[in-house]
Amino acid sequence: MKRMLITVALFSSLFLAKGEVKMERVEYQDGDTVLEGWVAHDTAVTGQRPGVLIVHQWKGIGGGEKRRAEMLAKMGYVAFCADIYGKGVRPTSNEQAGAEAGKYKKDRALLRQRVNAGLAALRKQAGVDTTRIAAIGYCFGGTTVLELARSGAEITGVVSFHGGLDSPNPADGKQIKCKVLVLHGAEDPFVPAKDIEAFLNELREAKVDWQMVNYGGAVHSFTDLDATGLGLKGAAYDEKADRRSWEAMKDFFSEIFPR
Repeated sequence: MKRMLITVALFSSLFLAKGEVKMERVEYQDGDTVLEGWVAHDTAVTGQRPGVLIVHQWKGIGGGEKRRAEMLAKMGYVAFCADIYGKGVRPTSNEQAGAEAGKYKKDRALLRQRVNAGLAALRKQAGVDTTRIAAIGYCFGGTTVLELARSGAEITGVVSFHGGLDSPNPADGKQIKCKVLVLHGAEDPFVPAKDIEAFLNELREAKVDWQMVNYGGAVHSFTDLDATGLGLKGAAYDEKADRRSWEAMKDFFSEIFPR
């Protein structure tokens, strides 16, 4: 009986040590605009740990971003889904999403302001080591985290997954203080070769520590499980590119967040 009780106690201890991912809604503001983000962390992880800002694709925060936040939390990070559009602004059609994303792509100062508000909200979350922060983004979010870097944000690294790579103001590359990883679908029709060339020239001129990985056969939105059903030519989910790009991000994090 005593042995059984010890076994049960050990099992319970191991089970509890695993913890669980806790995800909570967080309201924060950029001026008068109310924003609605989500924070995720593993309850079994204690002490300060790196924070990861996640920036959404063109339809705003959804299941995909929350799934990534949960995955990052299980890896030991505090993950925060930033809201660029504002509370309740969640486009449902491609047309609405294009119009909403376009507002910020045309106004890079506003885009930087909005993503920096998300960064400030992440810094306030319990358990975040504010000296070790990365930002990742998907599609529109990939463009956004590059703008975060160009804003001169004091962060450790950014990762763009199939983001736009235009270089509207090349001189801003000199404000980048972090390492940059770009994960790109080699057949992405939405990112022309001239944009890639201008972007890489910007990074070279600014002497940024950068990496770019091209995934053969992959088009736009290759990490989005729902991309194939969007009815958008040139956008499709690619399991291999999704898996490989996530592993590339993990390797990048191992470099910028040494244990």
